[in-house]
Amino acid sequence: MNYHSEEWINEKVQDHYTEAKEYFSEDSIVGIFLQGSQNYGLDYERSDVDTKLILVPTFKDIAMNRKPISTTHIRSNDEHIDWKDVRLYIQTCRKQNPNFVEILFTPYMILNPKYSSQWNRLVDAREDIARYAPNQAIKAMRGTAKEKYHAMEYRYPSRVEWIDKFGYDPKQLHHLLRIQQFIERYIKGQPYKRCLTDYDPEYMVKVKQGYHSLEKARQLADNAIRDIDAMCDKFLSVEHPINEKIDGLFNDVQYEIMKLSVIDELRESGLSCSTM
Repeated sequence: MNYHSEEWINEKVQDHYTEAKEYFSEDSIVGIFLQGSQNYGLDYERSDVDTKLILVPTFKDIAMNRKPISTTHIRSNDEHIDWKDVRLYIQTCRKQNPNFVEILFTPYMILNPKYSSQWNRLVDAREDIARYAPNQAIKAMRGTAKEKYHAMEYRYPSRVEWIDKFGYDPKQLHHLLRIQQFIERYIKGQPYKRCLTDYDPEYMVKVKQGYHSLEKARQLADNAIRDIDAMCDKFLSVEHPINEKIDGLFNDVQYEIMKLSVIDELRESGLSCSTM
């Protein structure tokens, strides 16, 4: 259960969208989607809101072979908006990056009506997308877990305050424990929404706030990473096939979104479809 209300979260997403339009035209925005703790039901009083902004390249971007946009915009209040070209977004879904797959499951979004029918094709297939390439998904989750494990005592400038107070970063421990449970549910074949949200929020928020001593945190982290390695090694001992139907869906949605954008852009410049 999130600490903040749905209204508060939606207002925050709207703030992000309003700021994004200072940098991009509305026609170039597929949508903006909440990422992070609110999607897991683990938002607490100190939680902020981070989002992902999915973008369509202009015809000129394509013609001039410009590098697709992929960067993190940091707002004045330190909240983050990940700017991501739709082509790269599709690639990350193919790589089964859970941080990008999860936005297909969030209820907190602003979707451009121009692209909604195509985006909703992805939403309708989101369970299959989440299991498009199971071996790759498990590798991506284990990679994220390793990052959190090694980051737990690393003195990142933004987390030094927490490490000075507790000797470790409780937020990294909380992520590691969450991913451990996530992987277990995924391997058991539970619905992806449950993999994202089925946690004990009271305990997990306590962990995030520094509930455990450094000694206990190290013990929990070591146990978690051993368990994750064992689960992943067993799962990866079998080659699970890629869903070719979803591969075709990825290609078609990417093509249709970019086609919509380019046709409208050329039409506005005075070129007819017959000229194309």
